[in-house]
Amino acid sequence: MTEGFGTGCHLHLIDGSAFIFRAFHALPPLTRKSDGLPIGAVAGFCNMIHKYVQDNRGPDAPTHVAVIFDKGSHTFRTDLYPDYKANRDEMPADLRPQIPLTREATRAFNIACIEKENYEADDIIATYARLAVEKGGRVTIVSSDKDLMQLVGNGVEMLDAMKNKRIGVEEVEAKFGVGPDRVVDVQALAGDSVDNVPGAPGIGIKTAAQLIQDYGDLETLLDRAEEIKQPKRRQTLIEHRAQIELSKKLVTLDAETPLDETLDDLEVKDPDAETLLGFLAQMEFRTLLKRVADALGAEPPALSETSPAAADPAAPETPAALPFDPEGYECVRHAAALEVWIGRAQGRGRVAVDTETTGLDEMRVDLVGISLSVEPGQACYIPLGHREGEGDLFGSAALAGGQMPMDEALALLKPLLEDPAVMKIGQNMKYDAKILARHGIAVAPIDDTMLMSYAMHAGLHGHSMDALSERYLGHAPIPIKSLLGSGKSQITFDKVPVAEAVKYAAEDADVTLRLAELFKPQLHRAKVTTVYETLERPLVPVLAEMEMHGIKVDRDTLSRMSNAFAQKMAALEAEIHDLAGESFNVGSPKQLGEILFDKMSLAGGKKGKTGAYATGADVLEDLAAEGHDLPARVLDWRQLSKLKSTYTDALQDHINPETGRVHTSYVITGAVTGRLASTDPNLQNIPVRSEEGRRIREAFVAEEGKVLLSLDYSQIELRILAHVAGIDALKEAFREGQDIHAMTASEMFDVPMAEMTPEIRRRAKAINFGVIYGISGFGLARNLRIPRSEAQGFIDRYFERFPGIRDYMDATVAFAKEHGYVQTLFGRRIHTPEIGAKGPQAGFARRAAINAPIQGTAADIIRRAMIRMPAAIEGLPAKMLLQVHDELIFEVEAGAAEDVADRARAVMERAGLPAVALDVPLVVDAGQGPNWAAAH
Repeated sequence: MTEGFGTGCHLHLIDGSAFIFRAFHALPPLTRKSDGLPIGAVAGFCNMIHKYVQDNRGPDAPTHVAVIFDKGSHTFRTDLYPDYKANRDEMPADLRPQIPLTREATRAFNIACIEKENYEADDIIATYARLAVEKGGRVTIVSSDKDLMQLVGNGVEMLDAMKNKRIGVEEVEAKFGVGPDRVVDVQALAGDSVDNVPGAPGIGIKTAAQLIQDYGDLETLLDRAEEIKQPKRRQTLIEHRAQIELSKKLVTLDAETPLDETLDDLEVKDPDAETLLGFLAQMEFRTLLKRVADALGAEPPALSETSPAAADPAAPETPAALPFDPEGYECVRHAAALEVWIGRAQGRGRVAVDTETTGLDEMRVDLVGISLSVEPGQACYIPLGHREGEGDLFGSAALAGGQMPMDEALALLKPLLEDPAVMKIGQNMKYDAKILARHGIAVAPIDDTMLMSYAMHAGLHGHSMDALSERYLGHAPIPIKSLLGSGKSQITFDKVPVAEAVKYAAEDADVTLRLAELFKPQLHRAKVTTVYETLERPLVPVLAEMEMHGIKVDRDTLSRMSNAFAQKMAALEAEIHDLAGESFNVGSPKQLGEILFDKMSLAGGKKGKTGAYATGADVLEDLAAEGHDLPARVLDWRQLSKLKSTYTDALQDHINPETGRVHTSYVITGAVTGRLASTDPNLQNIPVRSEEGRRIREAFVAEEGKVLLSLDYSQIELRILAHVAGIDALKEAFREGQDIHAMTASEMFDVPMAEMTPEIRRRAKAINFGVIYGISGFGLARNLRIPRSEAQGFIDRYFERFPGIRDYMDATVAFAKEHGYVQTLFGRRIHTPEIGAKGPQAGFARRAAINAPIQGTAADIIRRAMIRMPAAIEGLPAKMLLQVHDELIFEVEAGAAEDVADRARAVMERAGLPAVALDVPLVVDAGQGPNWAAAH
């Protein structure tokens, strides 16, 4: 016992709710085998507490510690404001019975367990922190909750235990734009959609921080609100003063909360082995029970042989439970050792697989090693291509010793990796499948943790392995930079010493296996199993095959285009210099701004933080619309410059020297809506509206004796809009095969179809497509180069003629606000975390939510078509090469193009069936030619 809390003491205050909710949402729904009691959150909570205890030893260990919980939903804040936290979802039914068990667990670990009626956990934390500092101690708040950041400073810091990241005064200032002492002022202004704190309408964090910086504190700001120059902001602060002052009361923590336990009662104590082990045995946490018993140097209680926990070695342990032990991974150097791992994988029926290579281009890199994992915490690495020394002029450095011959290892692995009875699990498995395919191994069947996360979490966060591991396993994997270095001194993986490679590579397989065990059961709970099984997983082998086929690109055509673009750019530069009256660097935004706004005195010049004028495309387009030639010519020059650098020059570097073809790589998780992205090179963004952009497609050619065949969905997103919004006029027009833009123009502008002019049709087309993307009057005005009032009039008239579209938009936004996501017709969920945002972000979030179900449904349809396509064209001399948004491109023997087109069109037009039958027909246009431009 110490003599009491005082100078030199270190208090840790753990935010218990954060641990519980992280455990519940990150881990699969586990139940106690003996009686079916839900215990997944309890299991995760116990693992986190045990990890916390093990990690907090040594000179900086806490002398006092408590886990702080919320007692209930009613607090003094709900008395002040009944709607406080009113928008929070009901607690999940399977979490409710676990809440009291987390308190029992805390006490079993012999850690103080504190909660207080009518107060939130944050108030208790604030009070203990104040008391500790007053007595000369230090405080660490184990939480990342922004509401606690007002307490930081003067001996108080926070620790984000999931990221092992300290949060001090600087970190608070970076987040809020003010110091901890003014955080409540900023929160009072900005409000909080999560806690339903009203704040000041239209004022976000950045504006709030600026106002507090300018006026010093909230009270002064409100007293001097009349001085604010912006009329809307001034009116908001004056009219909503009472609401803002109430908001400050809601966000300010009560550091005078009456407490029953003193600081001395929070002294760190060793757990009583019998009590703790008894609780873990009662919960049937078999693996954790053994680990805790080992840490305590005690014998775990014997579980009866009939106990489900004793019979099932995995029950009900969690993937996040085991600590990561890089030193415990095995380096497999001989066939006998590899055969043991293969046998274990076959016996288990699944194995996580990861490849290590010399780079990222799957078609050119060398295989360096393969890692496997069959149980969480158990993984191996098979080094195959590590090298020593610098090499000489005639070849690579010599292979390092102690590695299996690659041919021998791959011969042993091939039957396992192709075994239909063993699931191969990967993170971005398409990459590994292509690497192994180049070595004659057709990996199947596969699971992919990246795609599981994408199916469940699209729109919430990224899906890289490191991000998923940190978020869901609470573990930061070994960074690749620590092995390869960076910049000029960076090495490739084959130069990494084998001993270091084992820790890194085997950990990747271990993490992947744990993520799979975590995510696979959650797919069902998230109601996205069908999305994963029918739209994500089966697409991997289809894309891998397309990427390996690649498409032929004519280097000479690209070279000629580059020269032509260079000449046109030079001519434009001369014209621009003439218009400016002097020579300057057209590619310099700074010099261009000075010419436009200083020398030529054009209107609309705005300087940024650097002091340079803004000269983005929007600025130049506005100036060009006003009839100014120079900005119009600069826009033309910029377009040519981009085409030259991004395509005609760069594409030449992407031609594979072995195949003579370009092999793009598709990113399945590249857009939240399900649309594919394309990288190295990006073939999705080749412009098609300009003549020069279309010409780039001439360089994509068919092999001799073959043609390129293009099949393109006609206006698929407008058809989906007609279906989901129930627009009878649009549906009828599509069924009758009418010109949809002319029909829209006729409806909107009361012009008979026979009298339709190209200009009126062009305007209707811009509105048709603009509405899908939530275009504003401002945006439409810029597209059509007409006054904003006229453009807004068009949009208003559009909604009058097609009221179902406005109904669809309002219903979609309301659904997003209620559920936090929107859905495609096939069940794909796109999360909308920003839907409750204020300010400019609100408009963007609203437009994204409206568009996502339409764009996502179109993406799902073409995915379904691609997945069915290999079987449909089997036996025909054709290969599917590219997907670009709504278009599929094939390379076909010239005489078979019509047959392939017929089969492919049938698949594409029926791709939604049987899951979704649209009220309008899907129509696919087909074309063929010696190059992509001719086929499109």
